[in-house]
Amino acid sequence: MEKKYFAHPNALVESDDIGEKTRIWAFAHVLKNVIIGEDCNLCDYVFVESGVKIGNRVTIKNGISLWEGLVVEDDVFLGPNAVFTNDMFPRSKRHSGNFLSTLLKQGASVGANATILCGITLGRYCLIGAGSVVTKSVPDYALVTGNPAKFRYWVSKTAEKLNFDSGNTASDSEGNNYSFTPDDKLGTVKEM
Repeated sequence: MEKKYFAHPNALVESDDIGEKTRIWAFAHVLKNVIIGEDCNLCDYVFVESGVKIGNRVTIKNGISLWEGLVVEDDVFLGPNAVFTNDMFPRSKRHSGNFLSTLLKQGASVGANATILCGITLGRYCLIGAGSVVTKSVPDYALVTGNPAKFRYWVSKTAEKLNFDSGNTASDSEGNNYSFTPDDKLGTVKEM
């Protein structure tokens, strides 16, 4: 059966569940029981452990390891050398097998060298600043930076800062509209 995806001759691909037009580059290693959607790009030196699920149109830049329990939805961007975990209390030669799940929702972007602790959710179209250490879930459309990562402001699908008017609405340069609902914490942003 002819492959409908591209794998570089120096990539090791053990999974049979890879979508059309996906590209897997040199020295990447994809284990068995990995699901990768269509039109993804896995750059050099990416490692994907069994049990990982990756949606469509996902970009995974160089030097990233994705561990069991990670679910990556469509249109996610993972910057170079981003770090993911799946065990809150790791010890050498002691594997509990109770790995925590981490969810990256549609359109989330993780900057270069950011560290994402396990058991959290990165919201739709959120932005994680380069080098940030994310220790708790990030809301949809939030930009967070620092160590530990803290909320800075709201961003659009196009990564522009959202400036809400007196009616708690905002637009981006592509005409997408957003509403802000205040609450006891940060509030929530939704696309209208």
